[in-house]
Amino acid sequence: MTTTQDQTTQDQDRSQELETNNEVTFAETALRLGGKSEEEARKTGAVDRADEQVESMFSEKFKTVNSPIHKAVWDNEVNLDLFVSKPFEKDVNCAKAMDKCIDVLRRHRDAGSIWDANGKVSRGVIEDLSGAGYWGMLIEPEYGGQGASVQQFMHFLSRVATVDPTTAGLASVHGCIGAVDPVRTFGNAEQKKKFLPKLASGESLSGFALTEPGAGSDLTALKTTAVLDGNDYVVNGEKLFITNAIPGHTVGLVCMIDGKPSALVAELPKTESENFKVIPYGIYALKHAHNNGLVFKNFRIPKENRLYPGVGDGLTIAYHGLNLGRLALCAGASGSMRLMLANILPWAHFRKTYGQAIDTRELVKRRIARTAALIVGADALYNWGSWLLDQGYRGELECIIAKIFGSEAQKEVAIEYFMKTHGGRSFLQGHLFGDNVHDFLAPCIYEGEGEMLGMAFFKALAKNHGQTFFEPVGMALQREGLRTLNPANPAHVFKLRNELFPYAFWRAGKTFAVPNYKDVPGMDLRLKGHLEFALDMMTKMPIELSGNMVKHQLKLADRQCRIADLSQRVQDTVTMIVASLYANQKGDEMTIAAADILCDDLERKLTGKRASDTYFKKASKLADLIIETGVDNSDNVKRYDILFPY
Repeated sequence: MTTTQDQTTQDQDRSQELETNNEVTFAETALRLGGKSEEEARKTGAVDRADEQVESMFSEKFKTVNSPIHKAVWDNEVNLDLFVSKPFEKDVNCAKAMDKCIDVLRRHRDAGSIWDANGKVSRGVIEDLSGAGYWGMLIEPEYGGQGASVQQFMHFLSRVATVDPTTAGLASVHGCIGAVDPVRTFGNAEQKKKFLPKLASGESLSGFALTEPGAGSDLTALKTTAVLDGNDYVVNGEKLFITNAIPGHTVGLVCMIDGKPSALVAELPKTESENFKVIPYGIYALKHAHNNGLVFKNFRIPKENRLYPGVGDGLTIAYHGLNLGRLALCAGASGSMRLMLANILPWAHFRKTYGQAIDTRELVKRRIARTAALIVGADALYNWGSWLLDQGYRGELECIIAKIFGSEAQKEVAIEYFMKTHGGRSFLQGHLFGDNVHDFLAPCIYEGEGEMLGMAFFKALAKNHGQTFFEPVGMALQREGLRTLNPANPAHVFKLRNELFPYAFWRAGKTFAVPNYKDVPGMDLRLKGHLEFALDMMTKMPIELSGNMVKHQLKLADRQCRIADLSQRVQDTVTMIVASLYANQKGDEMTIAAADILCDDLERKLTGKRASDTYFKKASKLADLIIETGVDNSDNVKRYDILFPY
């Protein structure tokens, strides 16, 4: 029988073996050939390797190259069964705990006791939620948790956000990107027994200490170090923008050990000292949560608290939990947008201009319809992405789309529809917008700023295609002493003929590919038309993406705007497929009509067409339905008092 110590030693040996492997990644090679500095190529290669190491944790069936999006784009294989989530079976015990948590939050909300005297989530709320099982939703029952599936958890998180978005965010930080996921995924048996019960009970809440003053999107710039001294690692360095980082909490701490990023589980002491200090600062987003900097000076952490991924290093651990966090942002956005829509309706009915309530005006109706459309899009994407994770997929592409769509949708609803409809009252203290505007905008940054993440989406999508067809060409160019390939130069074509032939054969096949139409029995004609458009777009995507890779060659990495645009076009096309299938599955008129509006908007965005009068009429009709029947109030979405009524 292998002991925990033996397993730890094996993990260390395997990790060191991989760390000393000097295999150069495709991205690193491309940057070097493209004239980038040695440092930039090396750092990009380190990030690329971390991604590959996370990828290696999944069986072949569930890797990115076999994900629904990747196969739809490159293989003309749109398996619609993999583009719509299946209804999840509710775990009875989980469902009871979730309902109890919702009741706890509603009670505190109605009593005005969610915040303490400092405007933070109160100790009473934390403790009452602990008793209801809130902090252990994703932790296995054997460690005192609820053992929820990802899909059930994300649906719950969306419900929580309709009551209080900050508390929903804390559950995401704790369970998705805090210490819970690293310990569950990478911890050995002893580490799980040591940390998970306390994290499940709420005895210790958690965060993830990764960001530093000089290390954000560039995680290779980490400067915090840990040096082994006897039975402890001695940590020195500073972390910044760490949510849930207060004395007595637990954090996953990424630092440099022997020159490599590594992860330690740090149980922060209950009081500050010369070795550990909390750096408070004024931050507008997450103002109701504790978000601080941490300074470590000769701070000691037991060596048995180091997490060994087995494959890779600390960046692998950091990357692994991001997809859960991205889905959580989308789920939270869905709940927050429902809360905003529920508070647009009474104001729009109350507010009159020229003797008529503004909810009779076409412009306001369009805002209501567009908000409903964005909610349906977010619902579709987080349900789909979480179902895929439960099936075992890595979900890199799918979770990125959910995060970008959800965060941008929430921003749009907050600024364009909620704020503008409420006018000057939006900026009053006590108004849902004025009090929470930064929280509505901040998800655009969390778990990867939107456009940066869009470029990561393109990289993940194009990586296998580049390795298959363009890496051999790049190596041949280097062999022949050429900087770039000129297809119009016969000498170039002749010298690289062996490397170019496979691509030419692939290109010919894609040029004559036909749309992969799928018949969905009983599908509403509105949704069917959008699905067929999206499938037609998907057929054209390989040529468009690959054509830009050929055009820009090794300089493509510098064409960030082009990459972002291509990435967004794929994302919008996928969103149309997922939203239309989700609405078809739901089957009610409000969801179908909202998905129709969303897909109309995305189709115009993809084609550059203008909105028709028919579209505006459809939007007004949907708004009338929402005004008449209200938002989905199954979770008692609160309608706040109108400020300064007349």
